[in-house]
Amino acid sequence: MGVSTAVCVLLLNAVFISTLAEKHSLYYIYSALNKDVSLPGIYEFTALGLLDDREIDYYNSKEQKKIPKQSWMMEKMQEDYWEKGTQSRKSKEQWFKVNVEILMQRMNHSYQDLHVLQWRHGCEIDESNGEVKFLNGIDQYSYDGSDFLSFDNSHRVWVAPVPAAEPTKRKWDGVSILNQYTQGYLEKECVAWLTKFMEYGKETLRKHSPPDVHAFAKQSVKDPKKVSLATGFYPKDVDLSVRKFGTSIPDHLITTSGIRPNDDGTYQLRKSVEINGDDPGDYDCCLTHSSLTEPVMKKWVKNINYVELALIGGAAGGVIVIFLILLGVVLTVLIKKRMNGGAEHMQNVSTISQGYRAQGDSSSDGSSHTSEDRMDSTILLLHTAHPNGTETGVSDSDSGRGSNSPQGSDENILKKSEEKAAEEV
Repeated sequence: MGVSTAVCVLLLNAVFISTLAEKHSLYYIYSALNKDVSLPGIYEFTALGLLDDREIDYYNSKEQKKIPKQSWMMEKMQEDYWEKGTQSRKSKEQWFKVNVEILMQRMNHSYQDLHVLQWRHGCEIDESNGEVKFLNGIDQYSYDGSDFLSFDNSHRVWVAPVPAAEPTKRKWDGVSILNQYTQGYLEKECVAWLTKFMEYGKETLRKHSPPDVHAFAKQSVKDPKKVSLATGFYPKDVDLSVRKFGTSIPDHLITTSGIRPNDDGTYQLRKSVEINGDDPGDYDCCLTHSSLTEPVMKKWVKNINYVELALIGGAAGGVIVIFLILLGVVLTVLIKKRMNGGAEHMQNVSTISQGYRAQGDSSSDGSSHTSEDRMDSTILLLHTAHPNGTETGVSDSDSGRGSNSPQGSDENILKKSEEKAAEEV
């Protein structure tokens, strides 16, 4: 008998959140192209906020208006919050426009090609026994789909993975108050907004239903693997095992996709292992999740002719859409390869997903302050320098007058930092 693909599919049809310990995240993502591509759904600048990988707000350079993507965001946040958020996005749009040009000149890239600059920042927490624990903070930049610069929160320094980022690293590390400021935002202010948003959206987020589990196999020639697919679960922490005779198959024999988002706000995890169609082993899929009182197990009945193409295709299709959103605006970046002697080179192509949106501003009481207030000021601290050498400080309506400012008022921080550096990316 030939090699087959056995598939475990676990469906949790509705969204749910456990009352047990769990992880949550809040991220803001910005993406900017160096020029307008005049394609539907692709914008020169986009911004979006993600709470547990769900959109909470969105902005693009065409409409130039920050809008809520969750009903509870619209209900909880006051009108001036969205107005100030719109002004903040417009300021960032100009900041990115300047810095994309700076990077292109630094790397000797052609203006005829398409290039993209991205920025992602945010935090992740764990709620154990009702207590909020900071897990991780991220502040990172990428250029043309590759890492450019990131903040090491533990050591409070910037990390430059490529030589072109070294000048920026030296300048930003030279402003110690900027690094302290960034760390304070990631560990404290971002966490405060994350927990506040979770409180705002709890009625929507805490819906749940039990899982629906399926196990089957199909004939396979090109992909000789048994596949376990868990999809539709929320939150994303899950343990999916492919077992033989009740024993989990070792990890080194398993190929996994990692946890990926579906288009409905739930998640998917795919695991695979190679088996033969005449394998006498008893296989099953076993799932444990915080929503369950006991593991869910579904046995494969060795029906190789049973193929759930619609189910697999639909789940994978949904994952592709959102996974690209999470990875960033760049869906495909073909890095330009230059050849000596005037030979032809491959043009750099960056395709931007309509769904890839960026960051949101928020206030604990729905007032005009925003979740990005502090980071907005950090952007100001970076400052920029035009290629012609003139300083350009992007004014931003969100000045970040949070009471938790690590070094006094943001106005003072900004003044001190501007005296020390006129920064470019």
